[in-house]
Amino acid sequence: MYQLNARDIRRRNRFGVLQAVYAADGHTSRQDVTRATGLSFATVGNMIADLLDVGVLAELGHDSPGVGRPRARLAINPDRGVLIGVDVAETSIHVDVFDLAMSVLRSSEIPIDPRATTPGDIVELIVRGIGEVIAADADKVLGIGLSVPGLVEPERGISVFSPYWHWHDVPFEELLEERLPYPLYLDNPLKASTAAQLWFGAGRTVDNLIVVTLRAGVGIGVVVDGMLYRGVTNSAGEWGHTNLILDGRECRCGRSGCVEAYVGAPGIARTLRELAPSSPLLDADDARTIAALGAAAQRGDETALAVIEETGGYLGVAVANLVNLFNPRTMVFGDLVANHLGAPLLEVTRRIAERHAMTGPFEAVTLQLSRLPHNPASLGAATFALEGFLADRETFGSIAARRALRTSAT
Repeated sequence: MYQLNARDIRRRNRFGVLQAVYAADGHTSRQDVTRATGLSFATVGNMIADLLDVGVLAELGHDSPGVGRPRARLAINPDRGVLIGVDVAETSIHVDVFDLAMSVLRSSEIPIDPRATTPGDIVELIVRGIGEVIAADADKVLGIGLSVPGLVEPERGISVFSPYWHWHDVPFEELLEERLPYPLYLDNPLKASTAAQLWFGAGRTVDNLIVVTLRAGVGIGVVVDGMLYRGVTNSAGEWGHTNLILDGRECRCGRSGCVEAYVGAPGIARTLRELAPSSPLLDADDARTIAALGAAAQRGDETALAVIEETGGYLGVAVANLVNLFNPRTMVFGDLVANHLGAPLLEVTRRIAERHAMTGPFEAVTLQLSRLPHNPASLGAATFALEGFLADRETFGSIAARRALRTSAT
């Protein structure tokens, strides 16, 4: 079993302290951070000193005098630099530039030509998308996070397998390093969306969480005791390719009856075609079909509601299995399908899941839609870049030495 060393513990504490400052949504104090993290006041003070030293945090003055000593007010310094989050989806590439307070400064979206999906093609689009939004902050970039669909090996920056583009062992980070002079952090949308929830969403208040990503591909991110669970090969969460229907629909992964074939965007579009082959809601683009279904359901359209009822039935059974397996406190549903089908889909899902899940675990879980204000995959990708910056030895490794020099000089 891997043992944490002193540097690992310090990095983890640094993450926890900064997460508490973000969660304050404005400004906070050392005392409040100590209560939120459960760390000692001395440890919190040391971590805050580190973050002040590198400009991630700023002191805004002190609270008004009252009983006891005035408290210094702390806040994120948004001007310390920018982070770039790139969501490489199956049909488009979305790029967001965030300041350090994780507010979106600029965005870009570029469609992917389905006839041009080689690694070189996708790299070219990513570089173009970043170029469209980064010119004003090119010298302030702290890192770029990239969410790439499929199985990913983050340490080596490799796209191990993409069922959509039939990639195998692509050195994706290496290809990008030739074009982008910034630190790069690679993972997939399941892990990225979960990181976004851990830092900025439902993961702030619960330690056992499942984040369900519903787009062209589907999957889950699993948080156990406040930590993202990756599995031995970083493939934990490929729930979309677990079997739902024996000898069911063919899935893009090459197998049959997968969850994704029924609750991913193409699967939902197929359900619509099966129920109403000539429906005006159908579009060649699955994302537009999902958007049309959501709008029609809001109008009470019977066909749209029938599609949601059938999709929620499949999703409810699959969710019940997750409840039984993981016994989470919260399950968050996000991305394209959840954004458009929203409450009606969640209502059906909850009803069917209650029927199939064990009573105790289901009574303990809360099912909710994502409340993140941004694209969860690009926000999570930028979060990986933030984590990379916070873990950087060059940035933080010489802080103690610099303090010692300042102390001796005085």
